[in-house]
Amino acid sequence: MFEARRSTSWIGSAGGVLGLIFHNTVRSVRKTHANAFMAIGLNIFQTVILVVSFYVLFTVLGIRGAAIRGDFILFIMSGIFLYMVHVRTVQAVFSTEGPSSPMMLHAPMTTFVAIASNALAALYTQILSVILVLYAYHVIFQPIAIHNWKGALAMMCLAWFSGVAVGVLFLGLKPWFPSAASTGQSIYSRVSMIASGKMFVANQMPGYMIDWFDWNPLFHVIDQTRGFVFINYFPHYSNVTYPLYISLALMMIGLMGEFFTRQNASISWGARR
Repeated sequence: MFEARRSTSWIGSAGGVLGLIFHNTVRSVRKTHANAFMAIGLNIFQTVILVVSFYVLFTVLGIRGAAIRGDFILFIMSGIFLYMVHVRTVQAVFSTEGPSSPMMLHAPMTTFVAIASNALAALYTQILSVILVLYAYHVIFQPIAIHNWKGALAMMCLAWFSGVAVGVLFLGLKPWFPSAASTGQSIYSRVSMIASGKMFVANQMPGYMIDWFDWNPLFHVIDQTRGFVFINYFPHYSNVTYPLYISLALMMIGLMGEFFTRQNASISWGARR
């Protein structure tokens, strides 16, 4: 008599899962700050600080001429935005509660819901931050002209998806090698600061330098994004299929690892972290 009613139809079950993901996504957004507006405001502030830092760096070093012909600030933001989306998504997914956490003891809650909620919360926060920063720049400084905003948005979603894939891969390793997984995730985020190629124009890089960056899916995504943002830039050393296939492969490996971890979950894991 105290058992909650559950829908037996697939439509009802899907609706219940989507509702659970929605509420947990709201919880994830508010996790960084009790006020959701403050959580988004902090993310916007960090994004602006990065943009200003790179602007000053390019100006001091005198390498502004190496950028794409067009709006220099938009060139910087096109790299910073996708880097932030990717790295913040990796961090959000990696911080997902594992199968032995107290939250997972509640029947409707699953690790899939937790992963989806954290990933969607990161996507929501980053896209809203990008829109607000671009709008402020458009109104306060000068109008922004984006050649193909639909393609640029698709590349941002691909950067998010690749971040989810990398985060799931590290998440699957975390219960077994907590210190190594945490260190690896931190190193990956810092290496991506340079290896993403957001400070360079791929078409202007010598061939020997391309080999240092083209292994990174984010390098391809950022270069393709600039092809959509600037009307006079055509990427020659990057493509969309590589990051998509790599992300799908990492996602499958990570999900298999997470499934195996869930089947062998132990409460004692909490004492090892």
